[in-house]
Amino acid sequence: MSTKIQILGAGCDKCNRLYETAVEAIRSTGVDAKVAKVSEMSEIIALGVMTTPAMIIDGQIIITGRVPSLDEMKKLITDACRRETDSVE
Repeated sequence: MSTKIQILGAGCDKCNRLYETAVEAIRSTGVDAKVAKVSEMSEIIALGVMTTPAMIIDGQIIITGRVPSLDEMKKLITDACRRETDSVE
């Protein structure tokens, strides 16, 4: 089962950079993850986020208000995928 990553934001520069960093981290680590953009403010608020950009991995808010480095993003995503794998076993 692939990890579900949601990038939340209205399309600002930071929101786009967060999305691009997540996509690059997935490509370079080879993890099984899908990335989706969420730009509707009503959806963002319903997900419990008040500050964008934000990233949610498998329903858990991981980042709000900033764009992590590529190395940090790789770690966040691989750790999330590892937790998902551990919970299945």
